[in-house]
Amino acid sequence: MSKTTTNLIGILLTILAGTYFYITYCSECSVMAKEEPKDEVVVPAVPEATSYPFAFSDGDYAYNVNDNYNFNMSSSSILMPLSQKVTDGISSLRTYLSENAEKVLNVTGYYKSDEANKSAFPNLGLARANAVKNHLAENGIPSAQINTMGLLMDDMVADGVVFKGPVSYGLDNKSEDADAEIQALYEKITTNPLVLYFNTGQAAIDLSAEQRQKVADISRYLDKVENARAKVVGHTDNKGQRASNIKLGQERADFAMGYLVQNGIPETKIITTSEGPDSPVESNATEEGRTKNRRTVITLSK
Repeated sequence: MSKTTTNLIGILLTILAGTYFYITYCSECSVMAKEEPKDEVVVPAVPEATSYPFAFSDGDYAYNVNDNYNFNMSSSSILMPLSQKVTDGISSLRTYLSENAEKVLNVTGYYKSDEANKSAFPNLGLARANAVKNHLAENGIPSAQINTMGLLMDDMVADGVVFKGPVSYGLDNKSEDADAEIQALYEKITTNPLVLYFNTGQAAIDLSAEQRQKVADISRYLDKVENARAKVVGHTDNKGQRASNIKLGQERADFAMGYLVQNGIPETKIITTSEGPDSPVESNATEEGRTKNRRTVITLSK
């Protein structure tokens, strides 16, 4: 075999060996190089639940604990039981307000715009403040020394389905115009009372924004005036026997009272009666007139 032939065979063997090693060990290199890098999975951060304290202060007097009244989302019902720290705070507040009759407690309930307001109040924050006010009154703090308000707080974050303490508090002096304000509220309610139109068998009452404000006004007046009462009068059209209509009017009045009680107005503050067909506001000769006469009127008792 000539030297040239030997060299050619060597070159050929080198090429074959290189091809073999490339296929065996590097065939995946080009594939790997062509693969797109996988997108990094970004897990969104879960916002921390907000928590508002049971806190109030006035000069040298102060109380502050990292606990409060709690509520489920879209609800104005207080979650029970309360913590011992809140219970102790209520006792402390009761003593302070009894010794300082010129002071008032401002209770502000928070709510979010995406919550469902199932209450009779203009917003869920006011309904929550009213629930807290009622609980404080049950524990010896006069409702006359409590003001209630609602405040939109869309940056609140629930702990699951529970809002931790969506209520704030402030101590202040009674308004110098308090008596005039109460008198103006009385005139507002009695001049333009709350009127409900519904059938006896109706399972719920759906209030307009204006009607919700009237409920809030009535509730506030009853809180501020010790002997005040809400008067709920049921009316009917003149179809059927008068005795039956008197009974029907009373059923409508009692139904409305139950709705008010469910929304935090004490039953002891409500008087119900029926005038049946005796006080029509429209002619009973037309269906439209009879519809207007089938009503329940909620105002203040003189």
